[in-house]
Amino acid sequence: MFHSSGLFVLLLMVLEGTHPGLSSPLRPICDLRVLDHFTKEAWDAEAAMKACNDDCTIATNLTVPLTRVDFEVWEAMNILEQAQEVQSGLYVLNEAISSLKAYNQTDEIHSHIDSSVSNIASIRQVLRSLSIPEYVPSSSEDEGTEMQKVSSISELFQVHINFLRGKVRLLIANAPVCHQSAS
Repeated sequence: MFHSSGLFVLLLMVLEGTHPGLSSPLRPICDLRVLDHFTKEAWDAEAAMKACNDDCTIATNLTVPLTRVDFEVWEAMNILEQAQEVQSGLYVLNEAISSLKAYNQTDEIHSHIDSSVSNIASIRQVLRSLSIPEYVPSSSEDEGTEMQKVSSISELFQVHINFLRGKVRLLIANAPVCHQSAS
């Protein structure tokens, strides 16, 4: 099974908007079907993790972002605050998923882990195309992003799915660059 298809889809979309030999800025990727593709892949990984039982145990709790969205609070945030919340959440998810490589897992599980890390990188590229600022972690641990702990790989991937379906979707759907042409 080809798990890097998310990156492949993203590369096709980027290349579609460029012309060989011409330097052009990255076209905004406003189509939520791209995010739906990444969400489906996260869903597939989570389903595989539910089925693996003993091979999917971890010895420690992992820190992940809260996926709950208080719409009143979210709407009161400006785009930079929303971007910070999403980018820092993606960073934390990437760290948690990447840490799974240290466990002695099956090749199938490693494949899902690698695919998920690649998909997070692709989502960051989508956000970059929307002029969403990148997250640069600081030495300060408490940056306002709410966190929770999970104790299984299946729970981690469920958080991944919910984060994509919630905060990431809201940020992309409301990105100012996606609404400029409609004005």
